Amino acid sequence: MTLASRVTGLVRDLLMAATFGATAMTDAFNVAFRIPNLFRRLFGEGAFSAAFVPALAHSKEKNGEAATLAMIDSVATVLAWTLLLTCALGVVGAPVLVWALASGFKQDPRAFDAAVLMTRWMFPYIGFMSMVALCAGILNTWKRFAVPAATPVLLNLAMIAAAWFGAPWFAARGIEPIYAMAGGVMVGGILQLGVQIPVLRKLGLLPRIGLRWRSLRSAWADPGMRGVARMMLPALLGVGVAHISILINTQIASYLAPGSVTWLGYADRLMEFPTAMLGVALGVVLMPQLAAARAAGDSDRYSAMLDWGLRLVVVLAVPCSLALLVFAQPLVATLFHHGAFKDSDVTQVSLALAGYGAGLLGLVSIKVLAPGFYASQDIRTPVRIAVAVLVITQLLNIALVPLLRHAGLALSIGLGALVNALWLLLSLCKRGSYRPAPGWWRFALQVIAASALLAVFLLWAAASVPWLAMQAQGGVRAGLMGLVLLASAAIYFGALWAAGVKLRQLVLR
Repeated sequence: MTLASRVTGLVRDLLMAATFGATAMTDAFNVAFRIPNLFRRLFGEGAFSAAFVPALAHSKEKNGEAATLAMIDSVATVLAWTLLLTCALGVVGAPVLVWALASGFKQDPRAFDAAVLMTRWMFPYIGFMSMVALCAGILNTWKRFAVPAATPVLLNLAMIAAAWFGAPWFAARGIEPIYAMAGGVMVGGILQLGVQIPVLRKLGLLPRIGLRWRSLRSAWADPGMRGVARMMLPALLGVGVAHISILINTQIASYLAPGSVTWLGYADRLMEFPTAMLGVALGVVLMPQLAAARAAGDSDRYSAMLDWGLRLVVVLAVPCSLALLVFAQPLVATLFHHGAFKDSDVTQVSLALAGYGAGLLGLVSIKVLAPGFYASQDIRTPVRIAVAVLVITQLLNIALVPLLRHAGLALSIGLGALVNALWLLLSLCKRGSYRPAPGWWRFALQVIAASALLAVFLLWAAASVPWLAMQAQGGVRAGLMGLVLLASAAIYFGALWAAGVKLRQLVLR
């Protein structure tokens, strides 16, 4: 399901690139969309999920289903009231938020005004998405993974429809076409929440939200709710630190060449394809299981699950990272080089993508390692590490941005992620929570050898085909890319098999 959401997300981005290109107005949309996404990660799948899912799994394991359902009602009530207030403040304060995220837009009043307008239209999206995160946390704890994982498909389909039908309709009436995308985002948020409600009702898990002030006071007094709130405070700080880095990077990009925010956005979305496929999917599955193992006091099962997750990350993220480093331009050209997307745009997105690729292993590993702390209801340690890594990332920006421009921003994030992941790993090992299973050195050498063989093939494929010059032959180029990807998979997994890696045993363990 995560694969389906990423494929439809890729189609969405391809269509947006061909329809709108990379301009000041696409920068405005990306900034406006990033603002509710930032708050969504604070109230939704970021800080809230990090606090809610372990508490929910612990309550289900220790207190039984009736007490857990009461806790769900209390949490849903407090969250709904908080979101209502936040959305109202966000709509009113949109100009301040846009300035805080991209003050460079003040140099182009048209882009600034467009970003403010789209922020106001899209800010209520965080309300829908935060409630989606609540529903997903419940369903994942009850081991119903498919529906929550499939909901992003609905957002992508709504945005595809907005670009395909809405943008031409707006343009024909003299309205800025990019505004159609804001409507697509809102429709997508409504659909994502709507599809989860029937599933929760069928399972008898649909939260009951108190709409009266007395209900809010009663919900806040619930011990389970208080526990989630206590855990959310450090989690908010941790997610906030990560988004301070995004805020600073977007500010810097808004002062660079027009299109820089969009170039970074497209590179970020391509990088999120393997990040979501490997890290997010594994993290979603591991979090409630790790929390249950901790609640049951089963340290061996806890450590073994972390070990399994990390081995899957290594075997899949290392070749992806290599591909983004040595094969970035052919990928970007095949996917985005259509319509209004120029040769220079391909080059700039490729540079940013290679920067992200350098740190992909770290970006994916964090999604597995951080739940190891959250499952133990320890959010403070990842937060302290995140604060230190924020400082390191900005120091890297000072050194890299003058040399590499927007690509320096991407490389700083990638290198910072590697530091973050290594720090989390060493912390888990030091406290004895994670004990690496035997055979890691041999396994790492097998993966490195197979990846080196893959890199040689990709370098040859990048040099042998004029990927950038084939804009008019999009179908032929896509067919060649398909062949290269199939050959890459055969070479890499064939080399792993020849080196003695038992992939079936690894996946099914």
